[in-house]
Order: sequence, then structure tokens, then C-alpha cells
Amino acid sequence: MMDFRILLAAASFGLAGCAPLEPSNPPRPADTLTTIDRMADSGPSPTFEAEKMFPSWFAAIEPDRVIGDQDDGVYYVGTKGLGMYFIPTDEGHIVIDGGMPGQGAYVADAIRKLGYDPKDIKILLNSHAHLDHSGGLAELKRLSGAQMIASEGDRSALEGGFYLGSENVKSLNAPPIEVNVTFSDDFTVTHGGVSLTARITPGHTRGCTSWMMDVEQGGKSYRTLFFCSASVAANRLLGPPQYEGIVDDYRKTFAITKDWKPDVFLSNHPEFFGMATKHERLKAGDPLAFVDDGGFPVFIAKMEKNFEAALQKQTLKHNAIMSE
Repeated sequence: MMDFRILLAAASFGLAGCAPLEPSNPPRPADTLTTIDRMADSGPSPTFEAEKMFPSWFAAIEPDRVIGDQDDGVYYVGTKGLGMYFIPTDEGHIVIDGGMPGQGAYVADAIRKLGYDPKDIKILLNSHAHLDHSGGLAELKRLSGAQMIASEGDRSALEGGFYLGSENVKSLNAPPIEVNVTFSDDFTVTHGGVSLTARITPGHTRGCTSWMMDVEQGGKSYRTLFFCSASVAANRLLGPPQYEGIVDDYRKTFAITKDWKPDVFLSNHPEFFGMATKHERLKAGDPLAFVDDGGFPVFIAKMEKNFEAALQKQTLKHNAIMSE
């Protein structure tokens, strides 16, 4: 018998990579983990209004450069609560993640504000196949004709437009997108003088992909990480699991990332890396405001602790249900 409270959390847009955390910054806003926890504890709800429950996902902010010399590097083109990234090159541009369904147009407008043409996007990348990060990709693909490059593990969910393991929960669906190129671990995308290396960090989804690149600024190179996610949030770890092998996958990710110390830590939810505080420092005149090689180790250690706690909690719930 399945725990309906866990199902409800899944129906809350998989919320979940989607479950922001700021390890060294102000507390999480109430529209993220706190809201998910309350929904999971309150039982099934017949309606779900994402924009009311998670306003930061829909709150527009101005696009801006995160790291890199002018006209190069990495630009933030997301909302207040969803991280999307733009990497311009002379041979066409790269976009990582598309936000919620319907937000492809938002990303395109942000790119125009930066002085670029979104029709010149050549490559679309994705962190993972949940609708708050893949939802706008099909729209961007139609606009630009860009190639969609994604992990083999997430291909079925991207092309099918579903949330793996919760295919019957239609509120989790995203617009399907054709994947042109798939990869396994340690794959490198090279375009216009930019190289991004994919590392599969599974668990949050089967093909959860963290991207790495080197960015030049002021004559120095900075290792930049776009981390996928390692939160549990709506995922079922057992009884039945969201997908087979999910627990081992999470632990694989924690082992892989244990010694990672990127100079710049970015992710698909800005709360993960304390973007608001760092952006304030950037606007105040600190050109290296996003350089923080201590941020990711603190974050991933907290994620591992949260995972083990979630596994214990779900195990107790499952055992209680099975004993009834």
C-alpha cells in the first residue's frame, strides 16, 4: 500500500530539485520546503495552484552576468526561484534549463535584454527532467531550432513529458521535447570555444546531470559548477521507489561529489547557492561576488544528511503501513 502523503508531495510539481536550501545565507523562503512539508502533512488536496504556492518560481528579475569577462561567461536568465543560464558564443548560444511550462518566452526575453537574439541558441541542456526545469525547453527549441542534448537516463521523461515513477500524476507533466543527442557520464559538449562537461549525479532523477565549465575573468580561470540536485523532496525512496536503484544512486552522488570544490557554485534553484546575497555584492561592485569555493561542500554535506533522514522517515512510514 502506498503512502498517499508521499504521493501528494509528488503531485506538488515534484517540487523538488526543487527544494531550495541556503547553507550559509538567510533562511529558506516559505514557498519552498516549508510549503512542501505542510502539504505532505495535510493530506490529499483536490487542487494545486503553483503560482500561489511558489510565487518565486514566477517572479521576474533582471538578467545579469554571474561570472566571466564582458560578452563571455555565464548569465542568469531565470526567475527569482528558478535558475536558467545563458552562455553566449560567436557561433551561437547555449542555454541550460527552461523553467516551468510557458517560461521559454521568459528566457527568450531575458536573452534579448542582454542584447542577444534567442533565435541564435544552438544548444539546449537540462539539469533534470522535472517540469520546473524542463518545462520551457520545447518552446525554446521551436523558437531557435537548437539541438537538445540530455542524459540517457532522463531521455524517456523528457520525450514523454512525464515525471518518472509518477506517470499517472498528470499535474507533473511537461511539454515533451525531442532529444537529439544523449550521453552517459563524463560527456563533453564543445561549442564556440566553450566546453561543458556532464557528470551524472543521479538520485533526484535517474539522469540528473551536473555541468562543469571553466570561465575566464580578469585573466584567471574559475571552475564553475551547475549542480543538478540531491534533494529527496517528493521522491519515494521505497514502497515502491520512484525508480529502481534510487537509494544507491543518491549515495553514488554523495560519493562522487564529496571532494568537489568549484570556484563558482550555481544550480537550478538560486536559493541553493545564496544568489540574492551574492548578487547584492556584485551590484555593490564586487566583480567576483559569486566566487566561493567553500559553498558547495557545505551544501552537499547538508543534502546527504537530509537524504539519510528522509530515508529513515520513509522507511518507518512504509514499515508501519505494511504492518497494518
